[in-house]
Amino acid sequence: MQTIVTTVYNKNEEEEKKIILREYRALLRALKQRLKKGDKDMLRRAFEISVDAHRDMRRKSGEPYILHPLAVARIVVEEIGLGVTSAICALLHDVVEDTEITLEDITREFGEDFSKIIDGLTKISNVVDLKAETTIQAENFRKILLTLADDPRVILIKLGDRLHNMRTLESMSREKQLKISSETTYIYSPLAHRLGLYEIKSELEDLALKYTQPEVYMEIAKGLKETKRDRTKYINEFIKPVKDELQSLDFDFDIYGRPKAIHSIWNKMRTKHVAFEEVYDLFAIRIILNSPQDKEKEDCWKVYSVITNFYKPSPERLRDWVSVPKGNGYEALHTTVMGPGGRWVEVQIRSARMNEIAEKGLAAHWKYKEGAANPQESKLDSWLQHLRDILSNPDTDTIDFLQDFKLDLFTEEIYIYTPKGDMRVLPKGATAIDFAFDIHSELGARCIGAKVNYRLVPISHVLKSGDQVELITSSKQKPSEDWLGFVITAKAKSRIKYYLKEEKRKIGEDGKATLQRKLSHMGSGITHHNLNELCHFFKKPSPLDLYYAIAVGNIDLKELKDFTVHGDKIHQPIKEVKLPEQKTHVTHEEHKHKPAKGAELIIFGESSDQIKYKLAQCCQPIPGDDVFGFVTSGEGLKVHRTDCPNAAQLLANYGHRVVKTKWAKNKEISFLSGVRIIGLDDVGVIQKITNVISGELKMNMRSISIETHDGVFDGTIMVYVHDRDELDDLCEKLVALDGINKVERLEAPEV
Repeated sequence: MQTIVTTVYNKNEEEEKKIILREYRALLRALKQRLKKGDKDMLRRAFEISVDAHRDMRRKSGEPYILHPLAVARIVVEEIGLGVTSAICALLHDVVEDTEITLEDITREFGEDFSKIIDGLTKISNVVDLKAETTIQAENFRKILLTLADDPRVILIKLGDRLHNMRTLESMSREKQLKISSETTYIYSPLAHRLGLYEIKSELEDLALKYTQPEVYMEIAKGLKETKRDRTKYINEFIKPVKDELQSLDFDFDIYGRPKAIHSIWNKMRTKHVAFEEVYDLFAIRIILNSPQDKEKEDCWKVYSVITNFYKPSPERLRDWVSVPKGNGYEALHTTVMGPGGRWVEVQIRSARMNEIAEKGLAAHWKYKEGAANPQESKLDSWLQHLRDILSNPDTDTIDFLQDFKLDLFTEEIYIYTPKGDMRVLPKGATAIDFAFDIHSELGARCIGAKVNYRLVPISHVLKSGDQVELITSSKQKPSEDWLGFVITAKAKSRIKYYLKEEKRKIGEDGKATLQRKLSHMGSGITHHNLNELCHFFKKPSPLDLYYAIAVGNIDLKELKDFTVHGDKIHQPIKEVKLPEQKTHVTHEEHKHKPAKGAELIIFGESSDQIKYKLAQCCQPIPGDDVFGFVTSGEGLKVHRTDCPNAAQLLANYGHRVVKTKWAKNKEISFLSGVRIIGLDDVGVIQKITNVISGELKMNMRSISIETHDGVFDGTIMVYVHDRDELDDLCEKLVALDGINKVERLEAPEV
């Protein structure tokens, strides 16, 4: 469990005034180059309004609240690269929501442009008009994306706000830390990635990991600290010959090593099942060239040539985003080369302009776009336009949309060509039908097949980078529900759902007319109240589903004879429901012969009542794991690990259903858990393993499965343990055996 060290805040009023003034002057210095006539006065006015509005407010840490908007304004200017307007809006971003000041006051004082941005920032936080079936957080994200499509400065300021909140999260409660960190991982860091803010994306991910999985974070941070001297020495050795050669060729450049982000290292350890020491590109070098724009590409390749003269490159690790920039405008050459001593080193080569776009993302992208002839520059604009199209559809289901949209935010890209040679960028794993919808919605809806590199393929065919695709259409074709099983882009999914809904709506018109006649006969009509009653009675999520079910004969309207009518309102018959007796806990006797599948004795909040619940299959928590309870609609309470593959989505989308949870001491109940074990296929190795489990540790083993291949075995062992300490003890004893290379807790697959 995480231990939070909170420093006691003890500044007096005089000291606080000095700190506030110092922060304000730092903001002025950061904006010095951009201040035009009158800007300084407006900035001063915004600062004074914010100080006055927040004068009685404190942050959880105890410091004056005004330090937060000041910090956000500095992040927005110094780290994101925005100007005076955004700094003023950052200073005022909380005043409408938290104080007496209104949007009209802002408009009167600063003008329409400022109040629009602040309105956007307020809308992100203030959620109104919620649909019953969606959650507050999901609607919140939808509003964020709507404001992004209207004025990207809103989301950039919001990212600055989130970054500062993450940097100061230690004074929050554990539940708040989990919820805010999960929201950050789920939506804010993918957004920062999509908008090209790589430094901010990395920091957000690292900070989120620090609070969701503190042990993992501390272990990697410790590993980086311990290896820092060796890494610095190695990087200097690697850089020296390259630096000398580049200087002799008269390049104007900067070259330096940079540490890999903690989250990025953890991701590699998790996906590739390797230890910290085995993450091969812990060493990373960046070369920044001061080249004129017309010579950038040529110079980047010259530098690549110099590096590969000294060190052998890994061909499959070359990424050429200089010739074909990413969808968010990112440009660079990435390669991984074999450095001295047989260590892989990642090298990034970019110009100063490319570097600014990589660090300042969207803001720098637009700064350089003026006058640029490069057609790639419009890719980000077209993505924002596509976002507007999806969000303007009132039928878009928020949580579905978020799931689809996240795929677009964070996947690798592939490059597909039309028959005329035009290039389209799609996410990795996209199919022929995704390509069709990317070009035009109608083309997607009418597509019956495609020719990929002149070979006929079905619409579900997965495309590869470099494919040339010719689409085949038919006027008789219509989208069907099974298409949703193989399309991956948010655009394709939203359009298919829209077409299916339209089809349902057409059929539903007949059902609506039938219902209208039936209700008229009863002396009533189609009203909001009556539709709610009918949807509830027939268990349909919406009036459209109700009309459709009536039209296709899935609902028998004869059941309406049991309804009563008062005025124009109908009321469903009251059914007697006998509730089954609730069993609150399981006794030890019932567990004696069979280890528990469900958990036992969890304390919620400060009470120690026994409550019925289940352990989530997706992560199989055991006592000692960091966990949270989640109220499901069908299965009651489920307990998940905080590092569960599905935790970020549950905490981010359904924060209101999360229950504070911790384990109670109970050594009588055992829990099923698993370990993966890899080693050399030697005589007697299985006997050694079973001796440790059954003999030495006296554990109950449910199953063991071993596969061997070319002298190496890879096995899975399922055992019953009382808590995490027992499982850790087992892993330590197994890895100490001769011939065992690796032992790790079995991770359940993401579902």
